[in-house]
Amino acid sequence: MTREAAAALRSAEVIVGYHVYNEIVISEYPEKEYLSTGMTQEIERCKLALETAAAGRITALVCSGDPGIYGMAAPVLELAPQYPGVKIRLVAGVTAAASGAALLGAPLSNDFAVISLSDRLTDWTVIEKRLEMAARGDFAIVLYNPGSRHRKGHLKRACDVLLKFLDPSCVCGIAINVGRPGESCELMSLMELRETEVDMFTTVFIGSSSTRSVEDRMVTPRGYDTSSNNYRKENVL
Repeated sequence: MTREAAAALRSAEVIVGYHVYNEIVISEYPEKEYLSTGMTQEIERCKLALETAAAGRITALVCSGDPGIYGMAAPVLELAPQYPGVKIRLVAGVTAAASGAALLGAPLSNDFAVISLSDRLTDWTVIEKRLEMAARGDFAIVLYNPGSRHRKGHLKRACDVLLKFLDPSCVCGIAINVGRPGESCELMSLMELRETEVDMFTTVFIGSSSTRSVEDRMVTPRGYDTSSNNYRKENVL
């Protein structure tokens, strides 16, 4: 959480969020009023926050990571015209791509792509195309929502797409419960990743052709020659 986000929560009268996120926040801000909704009730949650704010109460709508990255910023702004008296301020957060990368090492030091494996709002054929394009482009790749109780085979399907273009020994990593109790991470090959059990609290990192393991850290070189501090001109297109 950024300092700005913490300050926003301190100033709020009411905090609205998915019940799992509210349970995390309440330990830091127990004096606040909390309004919760369940999974798949994102639009209802946004409307609840906007209605509460329209009633004159300072309201914070919380979501994981950053609100603009697979978060609630877009639906809130889409619904905002229905609540003309409400002033909205978006507060940046730390998305799992950044916080998980720090846990693993430096896997995103060069160009990378972020793709969600959730097909609840995006058709799987579109997800598969994006995976293929990212692999063809030799991007490091971050996978959000790699699995759940209802999507147990999605990561394996994604790996099968990537294995058409990437070496099975490609350096990969997973970050679990980043910033929460039980935080952990692990490095593995792409082939090993294919057989790994993951859930909603797992973020997956797949290296590019230049990514390597350095003393159990996942590192994608930025392009500097670390032996002489000169830039590797051969890496510039």
